[in-house]
Amino acid sequence: MDTERPPKLVGAAWTLLIINTLGSTGAQTVIPLPRSVSQLVTMGSLMTAFVLALVLNPRIRIRPSAYLLLLTFLLITSIVASVDLQSGLGALFRCFRFSVFLATLWLLTRWWDGGVTFVRHHIRAYGAILVTVAIGLVVAPGKAFPDIYGGRLSGAVWPLTPPQVGQYAAVIAGLSLLLWLGRRTDRWSALAVVVPSLGLLLLTHTRTATLGLVVGLAVALGSLLLTSSRARKVFVWSALVVGFAAVALASALQTWFLRGQSADNFSSLTGRAKVWDALLDAPRSTFDYVFGIGLTDKSYAGLPIDSSWLAVYYEQGFLGIGLVAAFLLVLVVVAVLRPPSLQRACAMFLIAYCLSASYTEAGLGDASPYLLHLAVAASLLARGPASESAETNFIPGGGARR
Repeated sequence: MDTERPPKLVGAAWTLLIINTLGSTGAQTVIPLPRSVSQLVTMGSLMTAFVLALVLNPRIRIRPSAYLLLLTFLLITSIVASVDLQSGLGALFRCFRFSVFLATLWLLTRWWDGGVTFVRHHIRAYGAILVTVAIGLVVAPGKAFPDIYGGRLSGAVWPLTPPQVGQYAAVIAGLSLLLWLGRRTDRWSALAVVVPSLGLLLLTHTRTATLGLVVGLAVALGSLLLTSSRARKVFVWSALVVGFAAVALASALQTWFLRGQSADNFSSLTGRAKVWDALLDAPRSTFDYVFGIGLTDKSYAGLPIDSSWLAVYYEQGFLGIGLVAAFLLVLVVVAVLRPPSLQRACAMFLIAYCLSASYTEAGLGDASPYLLHLAVAASLLARGPASESAETNFIPGGGARR
């Protein structure tokens, strides 16, 4: 199907989808926000995004997407598991939210043409969110480093947890660096995003996001080594810097990594392993094994599950795990088969980040930032004029043509 230049309001719809996935719980904020108000904002942003996408695409012209098709099957599985109300009426509400979320993504596929448009929307939206985190850090440092999170950086303007802040910072830092490598942005613009983002990431002490950034960039740079001299230089310098830091700053890195935790707490993944063991040991019916118990708030016995795979197993059963594995496999295979390009590198970064984070973060089975990261990857891998032009203009050994 023919593609066209995305209207500016597409970026607004994407930003509203991101706002919806921010959640409504976290640290104390400078101006106290009742949970009902924050929920109204997040849910209202989703409905507004859907209406806006429908206005922009009234004829419902969509592009085929194996990723979204498999997500749609996952939604059907979630509805089947939720109708008996094992998880209460909240399960049906979460299914409704997931439905609107997916419908909005389908409407926006009209502009998935293999270009970096949605990468830029992603960076701008999450960059704006991180600006609010920085404002909270300056205005109310006491609330930005609450004791409840062990003095880690949180959102003091909008309630954001340290893992959320770390995730957003890592993703936009990695994408901005890749845009600079592909000559889609200048050095100073990239530095204006990367340096503050890395600073916020370090203040969150978020190991999952840091590891995801390192793994994602290693995979993305590796995909460009044979075709981009700039990528080779960055890869070599990064390896040297990491090697030097590992030797010269070993003690400081160990302190940052451990976050003052005991050996027992660290070995149990900050208590996650105990929750996981209890979840796996709990008795389940055959129906629960296949379909799960329906969408929940990603907790078990009042404690967060903090694992995408176990959360999907708990909520959508083995069928859900199979569907999640299927859409991740589809994205990986398509990315590997694409010719080298900036778009493929960005997609591989996002896929690798989500895969590495899925072990200790939930989000692959319901409307979440992780599904939006993978949606950006799917938009980058879509066939269209932008992707074909990128592949044609990518010069072996010299990077992208300016």
